[in-house]
Amino acid sequence: MAGRVRGTAVAVLLAAALGACGTVPERHDQVRDAATAFEHALRERAYDRVCALLAPGTREELEQSSGSPCPDAVGEEPLPAGGAVRTTDVHGNQARAVLTTDTLFLSHFDAGWKVVAAGCEPRGERPYQCRIKGG
Repeated sequence: MAGRVRGTAVAVLLAAALGACGTVPERHDQVRDAATAFEHALRERAYDRVCALLAPGTREELEQSSGSPCPDAVGEEPLPAGGAVRTTDVHGNQARAVLTTDTLFLSHFDAGWKVVAAGCEPRGERPYQCRIKGG
């Protein structure tokens, strides 16, 4: 009986975890919304909002490499104006948002989707080159 209760509890927890992630279209919408919010904040030079949309490790890496608080570091970084989100790819807790002139990589956290890399340019078969990225 204890095994059945334990198995049921695991199934319920798994279903709750998967349900919290949303459907595939919902996850694409969430990634699109996060990328759009990041782009709007960047365009408006609202660097405090940009920093709030960065993943914790990315924010820490940016501050350490620049020696400045995140809003100052973002303001000094020549990020391109990305434009509109053209496509999103979502694989579990990782995503890519391809904008008109930029590519963002995002990860899902308890607080939602956060940007882990921005200012990313494709380089053929080699990995993307990103201006801002987490360590």
